[in-house]
Amino acid sequence: MRFVLFDCICPDRASLVPNKTNHHVGIILIAISVTMLALAYASVPLYRLICQKTGFGGTPQVALHASQQIVGDRVITVQFNADTHRDLPWKFKPVQHKTEVRIGENFLAFYEAENTADYPIVGMATYNVSPDRAGIYFNKIACFCFEQQRLEPGQKVNMPVLFFIDPKFATDPNLKDVKTITLSYTFFRYKS
Repeated sequence: MRFVLFDCICPDRASLVPNKTNHHVGIILIAISVTMLALAYASVPLYRLICQKTGFGGTPQVALHASQQIVGDRVITVQFNADTHRDLPWKFKPVQHKTEVRIGENFLAFYEAENTADYPIVGMATYNVSPDRAGIYFNKIACFCFEQQRLEPGQKVNMPVLFFIDPKFATDPNLKDVKTITLSYTFFRYKS
């Protein structure tokens, strides 16, 4: 019988002890992981802030005061849309389905909501306008969507939205072909 001995390829002890380079790589990987986690949590508020400031995704602007001027005779048809999340037992609809608004004109519209459940519910509305590129010029002065709405069992309410289309809309060449803007709301059950 013959035995063959092989040299064992074993690392020397010095390579098993962590060195400074491995320590630095570990710290860098942990820092990257923490940063990515923080960005994941911050992404929704950051996205919302960017949309509100730029009108991206059809997000209307919030105006601090009413419009002071009507620009020309250009008229835009504003359509109103209303939806509810499937987990919210409310009936929600616009009181008027569309209206014609002159650029710069302040307009008051109403939506109607009714709680069909036998218990009180707090809802919150999200909103947008289409086409998306009109969002930066669609200004809300007052809106039910700025606050939570609590409806008692069977309660029916009219909820106002006061808005205007910024006069700068008339000078934007990207909006020359826009004749209709749709204002959409979706109500969700509010979870604190």
